[in-house]
Amino acid sequence: MRLILGVLTLVIGLGSCVPAKKYNDLLAKEQNCSEELKKYKTSSLDYEAQLKTVQTRANLMQKDITQLKSDTTELGKSYRSLQAKYQQAISMGASFEKQLDKIKDSDAKHLARMRADLEAKIIETQRKEDALLSLEKELKNKQVLLADREQRVAELEEMISRQEMAVKALESKIAQALRGFENKGLKVEERNGKIYVSLEAKLLFASGSTFVEAEGRKAIIQLAKAIEGDDQLEIIVEGHTDTDRLASGTHPKNNWELSVLRATSVVGIMTENTDINPAILSASGRSQYHPVDANDKSKNRRIEVIIAPRLDALFELISK
Repeated sequence: MRLILGVLTLVIGLGSCVPAKKYNDLLAKEQNCSEELKKYKTSSLDYEAQLKTVQTRANLMQKDITQLKSDTTELGKSYRSLQAKYQQAISMGASFEKQLDKIKDSDAKHLARMRADLEAKIIETQRKEDALLSLEKELKNKQVLLADREQRVAELEEMISRQEMAVKALESKIAQALRGFENKGLKVEERNGKIYVSLEAKLLFASGSTFVEAEGRKAIIQLAKAIEGDDQLEIIVEGHTDTDRLASGTHPKNNWELSVLRATSVVGIMTENTDINPAILSASGRSQYHPVDANDKSKNRRIEVIIAPRLDALFELISK
């Protein structure tokens, strides 16, 4: 008990000596992290909404293809029907011409009626021929449109498939790199096209501390090395705490600050010890408000590294 009181006295004494500049730097850093969080939250929500839009549009295009196939079948039937009627009209015209030859010397009125009938049949035949040509043109246009839609859907499906395969491969690579930390508070899983690497606080930090211990530092470096060199990713490092309140006059003063500072500590280790591109990283704190286990506080004290593939190429294909 005396030892604990002595340590607390020492911590309080050291905290009171923190310069105002360091305190202001920490406040500025916290504000920057909050702004980064808002930006990447918005970006994450936009990409998720856009991905859902992609899936919806792909489904609609598939329905269009089904309708186009049905329309093409119906047009084909109409085309063949008109073609048969056209041939029939030609035969009838030939027959009328023969009859006209036979009655050339007959009554003039009867001949006039026959000529009128023949002209009417010729006009009807021409109308049907024009309709046939129009249907034939429309049929070709539908076939071209159908082929284009099928190609677009095939490209979308292939790109989505490649994206899913890439995520699975990256998940396997990360799991392999972190195999030595199994059963030590580290978990790797894929959800909704993203990879979540969850590291419990006991692997990384002492209670209330933002300094990463040696074992946790090793895990973070191995994770960063597994993904370094791939700039087609977006990586968010999130800090999470339990509901226990901090009682400190120095930083971190509360769970918000603790979660943010722990996340920035992890990002710092990743950038300082590997060649990972800092532009694809962001750090954020989520405090106590996203627990994973209501009955086990230790699981809620964690760092989550969320790795998501960039969807720029997919959105570019959709926008064409």
